[in-house]
Amino acid sequence: VYFFFEDGEFRRDGMTPRVVRIGTHGLREGSKTSLWKRLWLHRGASHGGGRHRPSVFRRHVGGALLARDDSLAPKVASWGKGSSAPKEVKASEAHVERAVSSYIGAMPFLWIEADDEPSKRSIRKVIEVNAIALLSRASPTSDLADPPSGKWLGHFCPNGRVRRSGLWNDKHVEDRYAPAFLEVLADCAARTESA
Repeated sequence: VYFFFEDGEFRRDGMTPRVVRIGTHGLREGSKTSLWKRLWLHRGASHGGGRHRPSVFRRHVGGALLARDDSLAPKVASWGKGSSAPKEVKASEAHVERAVSSYIGAMPFLWIEADDEPSKRSIRKVIEVNAIALLSRASPTSDLADPPSGKWLGHFCPNGRVRRSGLWNDKHVEDRYAPAFLEVLADCAARTESA
């Protein structure tokens, strides 16, 4: 399970970095996707390229950059549309993909090992869903979540759940977290730290 942070985003104490994205990999039974492949997909290639269609994180960041930055000309109407695109469309989006790779590539992240078999009931899924619900400003327990700064790029995201939650997530942001997950998270974090 990974946790991204973002420059200029802090918890209420003004010093501790605020989590802005939570995710994991390979939850379908039989999935061979690794954490590192998933992170590479989000962060993009070392040359600055990337693919936003298989990464909701990239799609959200790109949509917000397009809405905020007039410098991202030409604007592309195809951003976030469809699960695939012809070569010409991808070429017209390349400047936005590079901007997204630069933005996400600057974000530090932490990960914890929750190594079990991929499934809808995996430990990774339990941690991901509950951590999102706990840290979301759109959840029933939103008073526990730290608010984004006024300068947070996510305020420009076309997706309302991202804007309301203060996270680059749109699933589980309106869920209620189960407090028992904190023990599972603590156990996995302790094992990761000692590894």
